[in-house]
Amino acid sequence: MTGDHIPRHRSADHRNWPQVVLTVFFLCLILVSEFATAAEPATVSFSLDFPNSSPEHYLISVQSDGRAHYESSGKISADSDARDDYQTDFVFSDATRARIFELAAQAHYFSGKIDSGKKLAFTGAKKLVYKDGERNSSADYNFSALAPVQQITAIFQGVGATLEYGRRLTYFHRYQKLALDDELKGMEDQARRGDLGELQAVKPVLQEIYEDNSVMNVIRARARRILDMNPAATSRN
Repeated sequence: MTGDHIPRHRSADHRNWPQVVLTVFFLCLILVSEFATAAEPATVSFSLDFPNSSPEHYLISVQSDGRAHYESSGKISADSDARDDYQTDFVFSDATRARIFELAAQAHYFSGKIDSGKKLAFTGAKKLVYKDGERNSSADYNFSALAPVQQITAIFQGVGATLEYGRRLTYFHRYQKLALDDELKGMEDQARRGDLGELQAVKPVLQEIYEDNSVMNVIRARARRILDMNPAATSRN
């Protein structure tokens, strides 16, 4: 009788084993999914589309860990027919990255209407997007009366201006070195006025120009001065 009882008990355990395996499997899936969601960095993106301007389109996307991507397209300059598609990856400074995500929170992650609705001069179709493991919201606007949106727009536009200098410098260094002097002069003036942000994002092309012995010394010296600028002192955003 005891001998009959043990096999029946083992048989019952054996029949329940697939259910146990499935339960553990689904629990693992849930844990992996939750971990992936928690590990996914939050992202704030800003884009601007302005036909017949330079550039006509650009997009900046920054993650909560500071990693960022920039892309743009349009004419090299207003008086040039040459067009260029450009993209680059860089890392935001900790202070600017933190400020962007602070302002995004103050703007309720762009989940509502942010455009002023007033008939104002068109300054480009702008879009802000926030995305993390729980939210995915965006808003389109021309002008916003909300202070956090104004401030975050100013930050992104300052960074966009810096990266557009990087785009033009990369092109001129490759194809039109004599144009570098005027471009770097304009960049130096804007940087000193505090109109640019995140100068470290274009450090590679400035370094290439500075180290290029085929470039005139006055141009190389200007590139060196910009490289030596304190990034924190060149942005008022």
